Amino acid sequence: MYAVVNSGGKQYKVQQGQVLRVEKIPGDVGSPVTFERVLMFSDGENISIGQPTLEDVAVEGHIVEQGKAKKIIVFKYKKRKRYRRKKGHRQEFTAVLIDGIKAKAQKSSETKDEPVAEAKNPETEKAAAEKEEAEAIEKDTV
Repeated sequence: MYAVVNSGGKQYKVQQGQVLRVEKIPGDVGSPVTFERVLMFSDGENISIGQPTLEDVAVEGHIVEQGKAKKIIVFKYKKRKRYRRKKGHRQEFTAVLIDGIKAKAQKSSETKDEPVAEAKNPETEKAAAEKEEAEAIEKDTV
């Protein structure tokens, strides 16, 4: 069973028990995290694809680590102009242990059991009324 979630503008394929490093999420180590933006879900047999997201699936986990990634060097250089700038950058991240992929309580299934009244189109009502009138006139003349 796996799911594809969206976090920090990126998409991640996750499974239960996996440690996922995402962009920094506020929270302390041990606090629960829920990814609401699930783009795809597979239970091994069936695949559900959201348009754009699945409303009835959520991925739950808890924060394992808050940290900074390895330093990268940003070096700007222009030849023959004596222009050199050297900067470093460490991107912050959050490591999340995925506890499970769960279906939310489905409120829409309760309302689907009740019969839904269809919306009436006034144009089709007029056409039906005119057709009935035309049939009644033909019966009278025949």
